[in-house]
Amino acid sequence: MSRVKLPGLVDVHTHMRVPGGEQKEDFATGTAAALAGGVVAVLAMPNTAPAITTPTVLAETYATAAATARCDVGLFAGASAEDVDHLPALGERAVALKIYLNDTFGKLRVDDVPTLAACFKNWPRHKPIALHAEKQSVAVSIGLAAIYDRPVHLCHISRQEEIELIADAKMRGLKVTCEVCPHHLFLNRDDGEKLGPYGNMRPVLGTPEDVKALWHHLNDTVDCIATDHAPHTIAEKESSNPPGVPGVQTMLPLMLTAVRDGKLSLDRLVEMMATNPRRIYGLAEPADTWVEVDMDATFTVRNEDQLSRCGWTPFDGWELTGRVEKVVLRGQTVFANGAVLAEPGSGQII
Repeated sequence: MSRVKLPGLVDVHTHMRVPGGEQKEDFATGTAAALAGGVVAVLAMPNTAPAITTPTVLAETYATAAATARCDVGLFAGASAEDVDHLPALGERAVALKIYLNDTFGKLRVDDVPTLAACFKNWPRHKPIALHAEKQSVAVSIGLAAIYDRPVHLCHISRQEEIELIADAKMRGLKVTCEVCPHHLFLNRDDGEKLGPYGNMRPVLGTPEDVKALWHHLNDTVDCIATDHAPHTIAEKESSNPPGVPGVQTMLPLMLTAVRDGKLSLDRLVEMMATNPRRIYGLAEPADTWVEVDMDATFTVRNEDQLSRCGWTPFDGWELTGRVEKVVLRGQTVFANGAVLAEPGSGQII
């Protein structure tokens, strides 16, 4: 089965760095990298500068995406204590609400009970709530799902105790979903030390035992594979070293290599990277949209081949099996023969 057609993939966790961080990434470059990785829709996070916490910033950012994105784009609204009254209006256009229970860039950390309660009360019930939660915050998130009887989606789960807690919550019928990032599946803290500044990310890389636990629960607990695509320039990584790594272009080849190695089935890959993301976030599947991959093609990942503006990847030099050959979005060929064919502004707003 060398050549296989898959549905267009959805990456539910990206940082396109707009507004305020365009030296790292923008919608034109980030969505080009997405298409090269078989991703036809990205959901972008709100911890920007300014943060996406008001209807004005949301509308302006959507306008920029509409003019420059090459694949489909949806935006998260951000929760903050000072802008909680904007949540009903933000919910009319944003695909979901993002609540940061742990440290993040800017003003978006929410660590008081009144603000958390206001977020769950003011956000429209038909729109998802995603949470950045680590360690004890995972338990808080699960408790909020139970108290308010509404679904929560937990981002970039990286630790054994976290994934086991989520598995227990699901067994008890709580409305909890979660995502895991490829870098937390394929790298551990020892790899991070070898990578130096290029292995610095949040959540930080786990132990080999954490990685083993994530793989163990991949087929029964994990709902989505998402990248937390968070590019920084080489100059930034070599100086102030902000946390974050790119990932939207390498996600599918990494996971196809795992399919080759018998760690998951192709059907399960599609479920976690296309079916579940659209179900959880209420996204319609565009007609005549698919990704053709060569399951047997082996290639070496190179920094110079990355289309993200940052120009590097923590997987530089890795040999992977499973290459994206062609991407079709709404009947238009947007990637073929190693080249992005979609023009800026050809993507749609979700």
